[in-house]
Amino acid sequence: MKTIHTLLLIALVFVLGCFYAYYQYKTNRDYQPATFWQSSNESNQAIIDHSLWQLVLDEYLVSDDPSGVNLVDYQGLVDEPDELRGYLSDLMSLDPRDYNRAEQFAYWVNLYNALTMQVVVDHYPVDSILKISSGPLPSGPWDEKLATIAGQEISLNDIEHRILRAFWKEPRIHFAVNCASIGCPNVQARAFTSKNTASLLELAARQFLQHPRGLEITSDGLKLSSIFDWYQEDFGSNETEVLEFLAKYFEPEIQAKMMAMAKDVSYDYDWTLNDIE
Repeated sequence: MKTIHTLLLIALVFVLGCFYAYYQYKTNRDYQPATFWQSSNESNQAIIDHSLWQLVLDEYLVSDDPSGVNLVDYQGLVDEPDELRGYLSDLMSLDPRDYNRAEQFAYWVNLYNALTMQVVVDHYPVDSILKISSGPLPSGPWDEKLATIAGQEISLNDIEHRILRAFWKEPRIHFAVNCASIGCPNVQARAFTSKNTASLLELAARQFLQHPRGLEITSDGLKLSSIFDWYQEDFGSNETEVLEFLAKYFEPEIQAKMMAMAKDVSYDYDWTLNDIE
């Protein structure tokens, strides 16, 4: 009986953590822009080197899994951490304000994804990023200060909400940053750069939306990723406008089915770790 009670308690704590994480995501719209990072040097044509991140992706990202989800060899990164740590150290030694905005965008997206991998590696083994938390509930590491750049302590939420979303107003950001979960858009197999950002954002969007975890037409209606509930305002002022944004990535026949199901939309998200095991 004690074993059953213990299992029920663990399940309850995890469910409460999921609701807390959901609350955090829903209230992220209230993050104020981090104006410290708003400036740039458009005359600087220097290129930030992301080759170490590309090595990490080449060695530890499985981008051809039959599931359609790009998976990460976290155990491999635990055993061989130098490249990931070295890349993060290189990025943290820079001040992105010294670079133009195109370089900045790639910098922040790659930093977010690399920091997310690192925080999972630091707590591995773990079956969900939600369980990585300094508090009593499994609410995730998003508000933890994981990096120091130009003297400023930075969290994942700072990068996503107070910098990327605040200054670029680009809805496809949600397809570029990865939260180490099966339900999240893929970690891209190529490092973001100032030259490939436009094409990589489009690829990331299509990969996600044309996979069931992003959008799926079912007999009960249209099932969308919870991303389009949590961040509806980034894609449209209402659910119909969100669907119009998403429909652009499909053929006319699918578009018609989607719009016909506008009143039968549900949301789902899988927080299972995007691990190869």
